[in-house]
Amino acid sequence: MATTADIRTGLVIEYKGHRMKIVEFLHVKPGKGGAFVRTKLKNIVSGKVIDVTFRSGEKLSIVRVESHSMQYLYMENDAFVFMNNESYEQISVSKGLIVDQMVLLKEGVFIDLIFVGDEVIDISLPPFVELEVIDTEPGVRGNTATGASKSAKLETGFTVNVPLFVNVRDRLKIDTRTREYVERVK
Repeated sequence: MATTADIRTGLVIEYKGHRMKIVEFLHVKPGKGGAFVRTKLKNIVSGKVIDVTFRSGEKLSIVRVESHSMQYLYMENDAFVFMNNESYEQISVSKGLIVDQMVLLKEGVFIDLIFVGDEVIDISLPPFVELEVIDTEPGVRGNTATGASKSAKLETGFTVNVPLFVNVRDRLKIDTRTREYVERVK
């Protein structure tokens, strides 16, 4: 058993009979009354997000999770296929579980799959991915004084704002946490 002091983003807890992932939290200490923790919990099965407030020091039941690095191979019907490079075992993960991250997922990339027992409950992308620009407007020379940007469509279908000097076929480093352009890769 843990307490509210152990809460952190990404932690999986048992709440009212459901496995819930902590999406975000905030410790609040008001001037009057006891401290408490506001959380957003995401139901791992349904994907529904709820707001829950815990009193400070309240006991929580933490679910033990394991993380395994696997390589994304391809998409088949409504599932993504991953391979463990040590055992060559292939695992299918439903599209619904990855819907938020799939725009940054490229074949051949290694990611962490998060398991509870044999069940995949989440994926964790690397902090940065490199993607190729497939479509963007040409930059106009002399428009860089204001730090202007333009949109660029990447090979996965994701669109990101980039500086004017970025061209088609350039490889870009994208931050998977903020989903923003970081730099052009040579």
